[in-house]
Amino acid sequence: MNKTQSNTIGILFLALFLALSGCAATKTNESTGEFIDDSVITANVKSALLADKTTPGMSIEVETFKGRVQLSGFVDTAAQAKNAETVAARVKGVKSVINNIELKKDSPR
Repeated sequence: MNKTQSNTIGILFLALFLALSGCAATKTNESTGEFIDDSVITANVKSALLADKTTPGMSIEVETFKGRVQLSGFVDTAAQAKNAETVAARVKGVKSVINNIELKKDSPR
């Protein structure tokens, strides 16, 4: 990631923070701080998946809510799905991983 991209991401996070400031957390909603933390976790998990040579990072969607990461998408092998879960679990701030990644129908098991 180059400096311009980093600055743009930082500005976006700041704008989100300012727009959502004062929002309190509930069981189904995040506080502003939690939202920002989860956005960072999502970005870090996605980056880790893209950097990992054994997972097809572009094929995996990542969502985070209160530190719980949910992975979804389609991969060629069960090993890729399991490895994506392992990579995500290693990211700082991840409390748990829900692996909803599915195998492509025409893929070997």
